[in-house]
Amino acid sequence: MDTVPKLAIAGVAVTAALIALAGAVIAGSGESTQPRPVLRWTPGACVTGELALTACNGGDSEVVAMASDPPAPGECPVDTDEVLRVGAGRTACVRNFLEPHPGDPGGGGGLLRPGDCVTLEGRERACARPGWYGRTLALADESAACPDGTLDTLDGDSQVICLGRGGQVLDRGTCVAEPATDVIARSAVTRVPCDSPHAWARVLSFEVTPARCPPSSRRYLRADEGYRPVTCLYVLSK
Repeated sequence: MDTVPKLAIAGVAVTAALIALAGAVIAGSGESTQPRPVLRWTPGACVTGELALTACNGGDSEVVAMASDPPAPGECPVDTDEVLRVGAGRTACVRNFLEPHPGDPGGGGGLLRPGDCVTLEGRERACARPGWYGRTLALADESAACPDGTLDTLDGDSQVICLGRGGQVLDRGTCVAEPATDVIARSAVTRVPCDSPHAWARVLSFEVTPARCPPSSRRYLRADEGYRPVTCLYVLSK
Protein backbone atom coordinates (compact mmCIF):
# COMPACT_ATOMS: atom_id res chain seq x y z
CA MET A 1 0.00 0.00 0.00
CA ASP A 2 2.83 2.40 0.72
CA THR A 3 4.74 1.75 -2.57
CA VAL A 4 2.16 3.13 -5.02
CA PRO A 5 2.08 6.70 -3.67
CA LYS A 6 5.87 6.79 -3.60
CA LEU A 7 6.12 5.86 -7.33
CA ALA A 8 3.55 8.46 -8.26
CA ILE A 9 5.37 11.18 -6.39
CA ALA A 10 8.68 10.24 -8.04
CA GLY A 11 7.10 10.45 -11.51
CA VAL A 12 5.72 13.89 -10.81
CA ALA A 13 9.13 15.07 -9.67
CA VAL A 14 10.85 13.85 -12.86
CA THR A 15 8.27 15.56 -15.10
CA ALA A 16 8.69 18.83 -13.26
CA ALA A 17 12.46 18.60 -13.62
CA LEU A 18 12.21 18.08 -17.38
CA ILE A 19 9.91 21.08 -17.74
CA ALA A 20 12.29 23.21 -15.73
CA LEU A 21 15.26 22.08 -17.84
CA ALA A 22 13.44 22.88 -21.08
CA GLY A 23 12.65 26.32 -19.76
CA ALA A 24 16.30 26.89 -18.94
CA VAL A 25 17.35 25.92 -22.49
CA ILE A 26 14.79 28.24 -24.08
CA ALA A 27 15.81 31.11 -21.85
CA GLY A 28 19.49 30.51 -22.59
CA SER A 29 18.89 30.56 -26.37
CA GLY A 30 17.26 33.97 -26.16
CA GLU A 31 20.08 35.46 -24.17
CA SER A 32 22.82 34.29 -26.65
CA THR A 33 21.28 35.86 -29.79
CA GLN A 34 23.67 38.45 -31.30
CA PRO A 35 22.46 41.46 -33.32
CA ARG A 36 23.29 41.40 -37.02
CA PRO A 37 26.17 43.68 -38.04
CA VAL A 38 25.22 46.90 -39.82
CA LEU A 39 26.45 46.87 -43.45
CA ARG A 40 27.77 50.18 -44.78
CA TRP A 41 29.23 51.35 -48.07
CA THR A 42 32.82 51.80 -46.93
CA PRO A 43 36.21 50.59 -48.23
CA GLY A 44 36.58 46.92 -47.38
CA ALA A 45 32.84 46.16 -47.53
CA CYS A 46 31.81 43.17 -49.68
CA VAL A 47 29.29 43.12 -52.51
CA THR A 48 27.27 40.30 -54.08
CA GLY A 49 26.97 39.52 -57.78
CA GLU A 50 23.65 41.41 -57.65
CA LEU A 51 25.59 44.48 -56.45
CA ALA A 52 24.21 44.49 -52.91
CA LEU A 53 26.13 44.70 -49.64
CA THR A 54 26.76 41.41 -47.87
CA ALA A 55 28.90 39.80 -45.19
CA CYS A 56 32.39 39.17 -46.54
CA ASN A 57 32.07 35.39 -46.28
CA GLY A 58 29.65 35.49 -49.20
CA GLY A 59 30.75 38.39 -51.38
CA ASP A 60 31.91 38.42 -55.00
CA SER A 61 33.69 41.75 -54.94
CA GLU A 62 35.07 44.38 -52.58
CA VAL A 63 34.62 48.13 -52.21
CA VAL A 64 38.12 49.52 -52.81
CA ALA A 65 37.23 53.22 -52.50
CA MET A 66 34.36 55.66 -52.12
CA ALA A 67 34.01 58.55 -54.55
CA SER A 68 31.76 61.39 -55.62
CA ASP A 69 29.05 60.96 -58.27
CA PRO A 70 30.36 60.87 -60.93
CA PRO A 71 33.88 60.02 -59.70
CA ALA A 72 36.45 62.73 -60.30
CA PRO A 73 39.69 61.69 -62.04
CA GLY A 74 41.82 59.71 -59.59
CA GLU A 75 39.08 59.04 -57.03
CA CYS A 76 38.68 55.39 -58.05
CA PRO A 77 41.71 53.08 -58.50
CA VAL A 78 42.56 52.41 -62.15
CA ASP A 79 41.70 48.70 -61.81
CA THR A 80 38.14 49.36 -60.58
CA ASP A 81 35.75 46.84 -62.16
CA GLU A 82 32.46 48.61 -61.40
CA VAL A 83 31.32 52.02 -60.19
CA LEU A 84 28.06 51.84 -58.23
CA ARG A 85 25.81 54.77 -57.30
CA VAL A 86 25.02 54.20 -53.62
CA GLY A 87 23.41 57.48 -52.56
CA ALA A 88 23.10 61.17 -53.27
CA GLY A 89 26.47 62.28 -54.62
CA ARG A 90 28.20 59.01 -53.63
CA THR A 91 29.58 56.07 -55.61
CA ALA A 92 31.45 52.93 -54.62
CA CYS A 93 34.50 51.76 -56.60
CA VAL A 94 34.34 47.95 -56.68
CA ARG A 95 36.89 45.30 -57.65
CA ASN A 96 36.00 41.61 -58.20
CA PHE A 97 37.72 38.99 -56.08
CA LEU A 98 38.07 36.65 -59.07
CA GLU A 99 38.27 37.01 -62.84
CA PRO A 100 36.85 38.32 -65.05
CA HIS A 101 38.01 41.86 -64.32
CA PRO A 102 36.20 44.32 -66.62
CA GLY A 103 38.39 47.08 -65.19
CA ASP A 104 41.53 45.64 -66.75
CA PRO A 105 42.63 47.29 -70.03
CA GLY A 106 40.27 46.23 -72.82
CA GLY A 107 37.82 44.55 -70.44
CA GLY A 108 34.90 46.82 -71.26
CA GLY A 109 34.00 48.07 -67.77
CA GLY A 110 35.15 50.14 -64.83
CA LEU A 111 37.03 53.34 -65.58
CA LEU A 112 38.18 54.37 -69.03
CA ARG A 113 41.96 53.97 -69.22
CA PRO A 114 44.70 53.51 -71.85
CA GLY A 115 44.17 50.26 -73.70
CA ASP A 116 40.37 50.38 -73.48
CA CYS A 117 38.25 50.32 -76.62
CA VAL A 118 35.50 52.89 -77.20
CA THR A 119 32.59 53.50 -79.53
CA LEU A 120 32.14 56.66 -81.58
CA GLU A 121 30.05 58.03 -78.69
CA GLY A 122 33.07 57.70 -76.39
CA ARG A 123 31.58 54.78 -74.45
CA GLU A 124 33.79 51.92 -73.38
CA ARG A 125 33.25 48.53 -74.99
CA ALA A 126 35.13 45.28 -74.46
CA CYS A 127 37.79 44.92 -77.15
CA ALA A 128 36.66 41.31 -77.65
CA ARG A 129 33.24 42.56 -78.78
CA PRO A 130 32.57 44.04 -82.24
CA GLY A 131 31.41 47.58 -82.85
CA TRP A 132 34.13 49.67 -81.20
CA TYR A 133 35.71 52.54 -83.10
CA GLY A 134 39.15 53.06 -81.56
CA ARG A 135 41.55 52.09 -78.80
CA THR A 136 42.39 54.60 -76.08
CA LEU A 137 45.99 55.79 -76.13
CA ALA A 138 45.62 58.43 -73.40
CA LEU A 139 43.16 60.80 -71.73
CA ALA A 140 43.79 64.54 -71.88
CA ASP A 141 42.14 67.84 -70.96
CA GLU A 142 42.18 68.96 -74.61
CA SER A 143 43.12 67.55 -78.02
CA ALA A 144 46.32 69.59 -78.17
CA ALA A 145 47.57 67.76 -75.07
CA CYS A 146 47.27 64.30 -76.65
CA PRO A 147 50.62 62.47 -76.93
CA ASP A 148 52.57 61.56 -80.06
CA GLY A 149 51.00 58.64 -81.84
CA THR A 150 47.46 60.00 -81.47
CA LEU A 151 45.51 59.36 -84.68
CA ASP A 152 42.09 60.63 -83.68
CA THR A 153 40.18 61.99 -80.70
CA LEU A 154 36.71 61.66 -79.20
CA ASP A 155 34.96 63.73 -76.55
CA GLY A 156 34.51 61.76 -73.32
CA ASP A 157 32.41 62.64 -70.28
CA SER A 158 35.05 64.92 -68.76
CA GLN A 159 38.19 64.42 -70.86
CA VAL A 160 39.31 64.08 -74.45
CA ILE A 161 39.96 60.48 -75.49
CA CYS A 162 43.18 60.22 -77.50
CA LEU A 163 43.02 57.25 -79.88
CA GLY A 164 45.91 55.22 -81.27
CA ARG A 165 46.01 52.39 -83.80
CA GLY A 166 43.20 49.86 -83.97
CA GLY A 167 39.55 49.56 -84.84
CA GLN A 168 38.18 51.89 -87.52
CA VAL A 169 40.66 54.69 -86.80
CA LEU A 170 42.47 55.62 -90.02
CA ASP A 171 46.25 55.56 -90.27
CA ARG A 172 48.71 56.20 -93.08
CA GLY A 173 48.62 53.28 -95.49
CA THR A 174 45.17 52.02 -94.49
CA CYS A 175 42.44 51.69 -97.09
CA VAL A 176 38.79 52.72 -97.12
CA ALA A 177 35.68 51.78 -99.07
CA GLU A 178 34.15 54.32 -101.40
CA PRO A 179 31.66 56.54 -99.54
CA ALA A 180 28.10 56.78 -100.80
CA THR A 181 28.21 60.61 -100.92
CA ASP A 182 30.86 63.32 -100.97
CA VAL A 183 29.97 64.58 -97.50
CA ILE A 184 29.67 61.85 -94.88
CA ALA A 185 29.91 61.44 -91.14
CA ARG A 186 33.00 59.89 -89.62
CA SER A 187 30.95 56.83 -88.68
CA ALA A 188 30.28 56.21 -92.38
CA VAL A 189 33.96 55.90 -93.31
CA THR A 190 34.59 52.17 -93.58
CA ARG A 191 38.13 50.85 -93.21
CA VAL A 192 38.80 47.74 -95.32
CA PRO A 193 41.85 45.58 -96.15
CA CYS A 194 43.83 47.03 -99.04
CA ASP A 195 43.59 43.73 -100.94
CA SER A 196 39.81 43.73 -100.62
CA PRO A 197 37.72 44.26 -103.79
CA HIS A 198 35.95 47.00 -101.82
CA ALA A 199 39.16 49.01 -101.29
CA TRP A 200 38.64 52.36 -103.00
CA ALA A 201 41.43 54.60 -101.69
CA ARG A 202 44.51 54.50 -99.49
CA VAL A 203 45.33 57.10 -96.82
CA LEU A 204 48.44 59.10 -97.74
CA SER A 205 48.63 61.72 -94.99
CA PHE A 206 46.74 63.98 -92.62
CA GLU A 207 46.93 67.72 -93.16
CA VAL A 208 45.49 70.99 -91.89
CA THR A 209 44.25 72.07 -95.33
CA PRO A 210 43.64 70.22 -98.65
CA ALA A 211 46.35 72.35 -100.31
CA ARG A 212 48.98 70.55 -98.25
CA CYS A 213 48.02 67.09 -99.51
CA PRO A 214 50.67 65.24 -101.59
CA PRO A 215 50.47 65.72 -105.40
CA SER A 216 49.30 62.12 -105.87
CA SER A 217 46.27 62.75 -103.68
CA ARG A 218 43.20 63.15 -105.88
CA ARG A 219 40.60 63.03 -103.13
CA TYR A 220 40.39 63.81 -99.45
CA LEU A 221 38.05 63.52 -96.48
CA ARG A 222 37.40 66.59 -94.40
CA ALA A 223 36.09 66.99 -90.86
CA ASP A 224 35.21 70.50 -89.69
CA GLU A 225 36.18 69.89 -86.07
CA GLY A 226 38.32 66.77 -86.32
CA TYR A 227 41.68 66.18 -84.68
CA ARG A 228 43.11 65.70 -88.17
CA PRO A 229 40.81 67.85 -90.31
CA VAL A 230 41.96 66.66 -93.75
CA THR A 231 42.65 63.04 -94.69
CA CYS A 232 44.49 62.88 -98.03
CA LEU A 233 43.65 59.87 -100.21
CA TYR A 234 45.18 58.09 -103.18
CA VAL A 235 42.35 56.60 -105.24
CA LEU A 236 43.00 52.95 -106.11
CA SER A 237 40.02 52.48 -108.43
CA LYS A 238 37.35 54.63 -110.00
